[in-house]
Amino acid sequence: MNLTWAYIFLVIAIVFELLSTSTLKDTYGFTRLYPSLIVIIALCICLYLLSHSMQLIPIGIVYASWSAGGIVGITIIGAIKYNQVPNIPTIIGLSLIVVGVIIIHLMNDMKVN
Repeated sequence: MNLTWAYIFLVIAIVFELLSTSTLKDTYGFTRLYPSLIVIIALCICLYLLSHSMQLIPIGIVYASWSAGGIVGITIIGAIKYNQVPNIPTIIGLSLIVVGVIIIHLMNDMKVN
């Protein structure tokens, strides 16, 4: 695996994390079978892909990217799926998270193992 594939795995992991988290509310406390299975399977795939991306990308960068992608993505999904539209302070906070992850990517000097 090379660095490009590590980042592809990271992006796919974020997609599966979004699938898992956006379905979580539909499980009603894991009392509904099919939404619960979606959550469990999607999260397992997400963690599997994260573990592979961490082989080449430093763990702090992977986690920061995964967290930020999940936070921003689930906020967008929440606005669309559940009509939970964020207010201005929330949008500013999300923007700061994204800027922080961009800075981490651009300014890191960690060595890839």
